Amino acid sequence: MKRVSLTQYLIEEQRLNNSIPAELRLLIEVLARACKTISHSVGKGALGEVLGAAESENVQGEIQKKLDIISNEILLQANEWGGHLAAMASEEMETIHPIPNRYPMGEYMLLFDPLDGSSNIDVNVSIGTIFSVLKAPEGMATPTEDDFLQPGTKQVAAGYAVYGPQTVLVLTTGNGVHGFTLDREMGSWVMTQRNIQIPVDTAEYAINASNSRHWYAPVKRYITELEAGKTGPREKNFNMRWVASMVADVHRILNRGGIFMYPADQREPDKPGKLRLMYEANPMALLVEQAGGAATDGKQRILDIQPTKLHQRVAVFLGSRNEVERVTRYHAE
Repeated sequence: MKRVSLTQYLIEEQRLNNSIPAELRLLIEVLARACKTISHSVGKGALGEVLGAAESENVQGEIQKKLDIISNEILLQANEWGGHLAAMASEEMETIHPIPNRYPMGEYMLLFDPLDGSSNIDVNVSIGTIFSVLKAPEGMATPTEDDFLQPGTKQVAAGYAVYGPQTVLVLTTGNGVHGFTLDREMGSWVMTQRNIQIPVDTAEYAINASNSRHWYAPVKRYITELEAGKTGPREKNFNMRWVASMVADVHRILNRGGIFMYPADQREPDKPGKLRLMYEANPMALLVEQAGGAATDGKQRILDIQPTKLHQRVAVFLGSRNEVERVTRYHAE
């Protein structure tokens, strides 16, 4: 099989579908290089003295890990100087990061969760980087938080890198979902999956079952039916898988189907969910939809949600279409 590099894919995609302007291609290549650097740091682990907690909290009030801070810095420094970005926003930072004025200002805006799955960093379980790319609004002079508040349908690209036994980059620019594996010897990203499709039916689900006593009625009803197995109303057995890294759980679903759920619950009734709309839900929803799946917050399509805050939270149900539609219907009923 002929090896297709990430750069070759991006150039050929532009020629065929006119969907990846040069600026966007450069941005994706810089992002991929940054993910390669993060993968190297993650791979060193204790040998690089990067494990454990830092003496700081992020904007969400969560204790930061050393690798959270390192990954955030790698992404900021890699993307500042190229001239393709107007501003960046990170889950780890309170407000946006404008491009320093010594560099040219580009037409794209980047959002990222620098290291998803922080609770798994120190135990050598797969973690990853999630990113989302938006177009800067027409006529924007100085970027503000409001410029980032675009619904997920406006994303021009989204993807993630998962740092596991292999380092894999999964990407969409709005024309299907494709996977690239990092060839560590050559240092290049090689296409290993083309046009990933999520099966419409599944027998696997991912949810943090320890929260079951706090779930609302529609989620309790849905999970009870799955747990009843072959003798229950669904008349088939389901398996539960839960990695506690959204990247790893979604990667499994893209590869073999399943439904991932992080619902709102009764512990904090005023909070619409735990995951961040702009840094996690939107990019993952775009990938899942591009692969033939579905993504809702239990009520509506995630990509249609109009953001009101940079760090807005949201409930998430995504994956195999038939299961997502079923649990969403239970919310409506």
